[in-house]
Amino acid sequence: MALSILIVATASILLVVRSTDVGEDVSVLDTTITVPESPGSAEVVDLDARLFLPETNPAPAVLLAHGFGGDKFSVEDRARALAETGYAVLTYSARGFGASTGTISINDPDREVADGRAMVDWLSERPEVLLDAPGDPRVGVVGGSYGGALALSVAGTDSRIDAVAASITWNDLGQALFPNYGVTTDADLEQLAAVETPAGSVYGGPGVLKRGWAGVFFGAGTAQAGGAGNTSGNSPAEADSAAGTDGCGRFAPEFCAAYAQSAVSGEPTPELLQLLTAHSPAAVAANITAPTLLVQGLQDTLFGLDQADATARQITAGGGDVEVTWIAGGHDGGGTGGAGDGAAAAFLDAELKPDSADETQSQQLPFSFAVQGSAVERERERNEVMTAPRYPGLATDPAESASTRTVPIELRPADVPGQPPAPAQQTIIRPPGASPSAISSVPGLGSVLSTLTATSAGAQLSADLPGQAASFVSNPLTEPMSITGSSRVNLRVGAFSSPGEAVLFVKLYDVAPDGTRTLPGGAVSAVRLPDSVNDGPIPVAVTLPAVSYPVPEGHSIEISVSTTDQAYAVPLEPAQFVVALDDSILTVPSVEGESSSASSVPIAPLVGIGVIVFAIGVLITVNVIRSRRRLVAEVDETLIDTPLVITDLAKTYSNGFKAVDGVGFEVQKGQVLGLLGPNGAGKTTTLRMLMGLITPTSGDIRVFGHKVTPGAPVLSRLGSFIEGSGFLPHLSGRENLRLYWQATGRPTEDAHLEEALEIADLGAAIERKVKSYSQGMRQRLAIAQAMLGLPDLMVLDEPTNGLDPPQIRTMREVLINYAQTGRTVLVSSHLLAEVEQTCTHVVVMNRGSVISSGTVRELTEAGGQTEVRVDDANRAASVLTEMGCSPTVVDESTVRVDLGGMDPAEVSRALFDAGLRLRGLSQSTRLEDVFLELVHNDALPEAPDELVSTKGDR
Repeated sequence: MALSILIVATASILLVVRSTDVGEDVSVLDTTITVPESPGSAEVVDLDARLFLPETNPAPAVLLAHGFGGDKFSVEDRARALAETGYAVLTYSARGFGASTGTISINDPDREVADGRAMVDWLSERPEVLLDAPGDPRVGVVGGSYGGALALSVAGTDSRIDAVAASITWNDLGQALFPNYGVTTDADLEQLAAVETPAGSVYGGPGVLKRGWAGVFFGAGTAQAGGAGNTSGNSPAEADSAAGTDGCGRFAPEFCAAYAQSAVSGEPTPELLQLLTAHSPAAVAANITAPTLLVQGLQDTLFGLDQADATARQITAGGGDVEVTWIAGGHDGGGTGGAGDGAAAAFLDAELKPDSADETQSQQLPFSFAVQGSAVERERERNEVMTAPRYPGLATDPAESASTRTVPIELRPADVPGQPPAPAQQTIIRPPGASPSAISSVPGLGSVLSTLTATSAGAQLSADLPGQAASFVSNPLTEPMSITGSSRVNLRVGAFSSPGEAVLFVKLYDVAPDGTRTLPGGAVSAVRLPDSVNDGPIPVAVTLPAVSYPVPEGHSIEISVSTTDQAYAVPLEPAQFVVALDDSILTVPSVEGESSSASSVPIAPLVGIGVIVFAIGVLITVNVIRSRRRLVAEVDETLIDTPLVITDLAKTYSNGFKAVDGVGFEVQKGQVLGLLGPNGAGKTTTLRMLMGLITPTSGDIRVFGHKVTPGAPVLSRLGSFIEGSGFLPHLSGRENLRLYWQATGRPTEDAHLEEALEIADLGAAIERKVKSYSQGMRQRLAIAQAMLGLPDLMVLDEPTNGLDPPQIRTMREVLINYAQTGRTVLVSSHLLAEVEQTCTHVVVMNRGSVISSGTVRELTEAGGQTEVRVDDANRAASVLTEMGCSPTVVDESTVRVDLGGMDPAEVSRALFDAGLRLRGLSQSTRLEDVFLELVHNDALPEAPDELVSTKGDR
C-alpha cells in the first residue's frame, strides 16, 4: 500500500513511443500522466497529455487547459502557435474528458486543480523546460472558460506560477449560473455603493437558474464518451459502459446529485452554492501573486463582464497585479478569437521571456476594451478598441488608473401610443406556466435575439410581451454616450406570489428614433426578491448587465422589467407584480479611453483581393446578362397572390424509378407548411423540382402564378436551404453570404445582409473560414443564407439538423414570426413534435405520393382514441357498442373508443339519455400518431388525382 501511494504521489509517467513533427520547428511528445484520484487515495486517474517542444530549449513553459467538453486536441492549434514562438507547451485532457479517465468535479481543489499542480511538477522534471529554481519551472497557465477557471485556481494554489492568462471564465460558478442582481438589505446596498470598478456587482442571494446555459453546460458532461467514470484503471470503453446509468454521465455522483435538485426547482440550495464557490477562482483569487491577464467577452450571457470584474478586485485585494481586457467575443460571440488569443500571447511574452522580464516589472497594466454597438453601428465602426491606463477602481492611487465617469439619465414611465399616459406604478403579471415567455438570448445562438431587435423581422420575436413588462424611458440623448460597465437603477417592487417565487428580469435597451430597440449583449439581470416583497413594495437596487456600448445622439434608454425569460428557470405559478421607480435616475458608467484600433493592411493581399473581386464582378456581369436573356415564364393571373401551387407533379428517373408520382398541393400566404414523410417518400425530390434544380417529368409548379423552370426569375422571391449547405470552405461565413447574394445579380441593399448575419449569430466566427465550422454553425449560416433578401417564400429542408433544443426552439419562433409578417414557409422535417408546434398545415407523402394534408388540427382531430369518463364504464361501453363503436373499458370509470367521424356531441347526448353522468370526453392524438398510422398502414388509399389544397384557418 505504501509503495502504491508513493508511486501515485510521484505521478508515474507512461511515455507513448510517439514523437511527431508538428511544424518545421515544433515536435510533440504524447504521454500519460498518472495522478491520485484524490489526496491519499490508492486509486489513480490517467491524464492523456501532449507536450509541444520548440526548436530551442530549455524554454519557458505554458500549461494550456481546454474548455468544457473539449480535450487536448481542442487547443492543439493554439499550442502549436505558442510553441512556434518559443514555449514548451503542455496540453492535456482534464479528468472525465477525451481519453483521460476519472469523473468531472468542475475544478475540484482536490482533483482537477491538484491535477494542474501535478502538471507543473511534471514540467519541472523536463530538461526542455527553463527552471527558475530546482522544482520550479518558469511557467504560465492559460485557458478559456472551464480552462480559464482552472488556470486561476492553479495559480491561487501554486506559488510557482509566473503568469496567468484566463479568458471568458467565471469567478463564482454559483453566482454565474444562479444570478441575482437585485439587492435589498442595507448591508448589501452599502457594499454595492463601495464598488468602484465599472462592472462590479453584489450578489443578492440565491438567484435564478440560467436553465438554457445550465442544460448545455451539464449536458456536455453527461454526454461525454471515452473514459467516463473510470477511476479504477479500466479502459475508457469499459468505463463508458458503466457511465450514465445514474443519469450523471461523467460527472462525479456527489456533484451531479447536488445539481439535480436545483435544476428542478430553479433555485440553488445553500449546499450547491457552497460547493460551486469552493470549485471557483473566487475561493483562491486573493492568493494569486503571479501577474494575471483577464480577458472577458462583450457577447457572453454565460459569464458576463462582472465575473472578470470580481476576480480582478479579489486579486488586487490580495496584492496581486491584474490586467483586464474586454473583447468583442465570448460564449455568444465565437469564443476568444484572434483578439483574446493575441492578447494572451503578448502578455506571456512580456512575463515569461527572459529578455523582457525586467522591463515588465515597471510596466503599467492597461485596460483595453472593445466597443460594440448595434448591428448597424458595428458594421460602420467594426472592432473599435479603446485603451485606458488601468482598470478603473483597482489602483490605490487614482492617478494610476482610469476613472469611471457616472452619467445620470432621467427616467419616466413609458407611454404606449394611443393609450392614456402610463402610471408611475405599473402592474405586470406572470401567466400560469410562465408561458408565453419573453426571449432575450439562446445558448449557442448567443445574442442573436438582442441584435435581431434591430431588424423588422426580429422585432416582434424579441419584443417584451404585453402585460408582462413594465417600462421606463429617457428623453432622447442630446449627445452621444458610451456605456462602459454596469448601469444601476433603483426600483420599488411589490408582489403577490408564492414564497421564493418573486422573480423578475431587468433589461437595458437602446431605442432608436424609429422605435427600434437593441438589447446590448443580449443579457438581462435576473432578480429573485425576498418574500417580504409580498408584504408591500420594497426598494430594490438592480445592477444591469455590464456592456461596452455606444448610444448615439437622438437615441433613448429604456429600462424594461419583465416577469418571464425563456433562458431562465422561471417559476410556473402565476404571480402579479407592481413596479415603480424608487429613484428616477439611472446611473450609467462611462470610461474615457484612447482608440487603439489600427488599420495596417499590406498592399500585396489587397492586389490579390482586387483580382478576386474583379473576377467575381465578371461572373456577376455574365450572370446578369444571361438572366436578362431568359424568356418570361408563363403566368397564371389567378394565382398571382398564391405563394405555391403544385399540380400533378411527377419525376421518373432513367432507370424507371418513380420518385414522385402525382403530387399536388398549394400553400397560402402566412402559412408554415410542414412536408412530412419517411426517407424515400419523395420530399427532397419535390423540393429540388420546386427550386428548379431538377426538371419534373410531368406536372406543374407555380410560385406566385409563375411557372417554375430552371433559372426562372420568380425564384428570386424564394429563399431555400435544400440537402445541406454548399459553402466554399476556403472563404469566411460573411464572404460566402456576400458572394451568394452577388451571384444573384440583385442590388446589395436588397440583401438585408446584416439581418441575416444576426440570425446566424456566429459572432467573430463569421470571419473564419467555413471549413472550420461545426455542423451546427454551418446549419445556422445556411438558414441565414436562405433569409437573404427576406424572401416571400422560404423553403427549408431539415432546418434543425445540428441544432440543440434551445436553438431548435428559437428557430421555431423565428419561422412562426416570419410567417406572421405575411410571408410563407415550407419546411421538410423528421421532427414531428417540432412540426406540430411550428406548422399551421401539413402535407404527408409516402412512396412518392401525397397521402394526407390539411391543418395540423384537422389531422390530429381526424382520428385516434377518445377517452370517456363516466360514473359506470360498463354501461357506457354498452351504449357506445349500440352506436356502432368498439369501446375498451380501462377502469370502472373510463372508456376509450375510436369515434371515427362521429360527432362527440351525439355521443354525449346518448350517454346522458342512458342515465349516465358524463365527467369528461377528451381526445389527445399527436401528429406523430397520425403520421405513423398513415405511413405504416398497408391499406393506404391511392393519392387523389385532384389538387390537394391546404387552404384553411391560419
